[in-house]
Amino acid sequence: MARGHGHGQRPARAQALEAPTLSEQDGVRYLHLGTEWVQGAMRLSRPSELVLGYTRQMMAWLLFVRPGQRDTLAILGLGAGALLRFCLRHTRSQVVTVEHNERVVAFCRSYFRLPEPERARIDLADARVWVAEPQRAGRYKALMVDVYDGQAQGPVCDDPAFYRDCHRVLEEGGVMAVNLFSRHPSWSPNVRGIRAAFKGLVLRLPEIDEGNVVLLAFKGTLPDLHGSDTLARAQWLEARLGLPAVQWLHALQQEGLVV
Repeated sequence: MARGHGHGQRPARAQALEAPTLSEQDGVRYLHLGTEWVQGAMRLSRPSELVLGYTRQMMAWLLFVRPGQRDTLAILGLGAGALLRFCLRHTRSQVVTVEHNERVVAFCRSYFRLPEPERARIDLADARVWVAEPQRAGRYKALMVDVYDGQAQGPVCDDPAFYRDCHRVLEEGGVMAVNLFSRHPSWSPNVRGIRAAFKGLVLRLPEIDEGNVVLLAFKGTLPDLHGSDTLARAQWLEARLGLPAVQWLHALQQEGLVV
């Protein structure tokens, strides 16, 4: 998210569900949760476009994973449905989105063209509880984690146990993309938790917006950042999906490893 952008998710002990609202500017509709912070966006003329810079970076895992029809992707935090719409348009995989705020789901159905084909499912659940369920172990090819509430003061699921469960739900060779703030006290504890859970196999994309940093964490081994196949994949993603994947790859080659 640009500063304050993020997808609402609260632990089970949280207060009442936050009420979503919207605003519009220059053909873009924005989702809010009771504050000025933007929780998601949709361009009215091109609903599957990723408007916000951080949401584009959340798809950088496509550099290293080629999801197929038999694979399942998971998104923690619905927001305005941007990641869901993009995944459904550009992959053939099953997509499960976890959102605990039923008011956000209803709002997205009314105002954000929430797609609900047979291969998409929305689980009304707390993200922390969802990833901890034993039956989810090893089931997901990619996991996109963007769990913020209306105050956007660091992710609301951020403890070491949560990231260990995120690692557990991925299949071998799977990858997690997670949105963090580099200029918030939550940054260092989150990075430590992610590195511990993923045995140091963590890459960092360049900071964007007002402190947003997307990390990619791998279950298995780090990908080959310098191979010709990886470059060809980046060029294909740029040409076909409009993602700045070659730029991402060059940045990861220079200083991507989080230590």
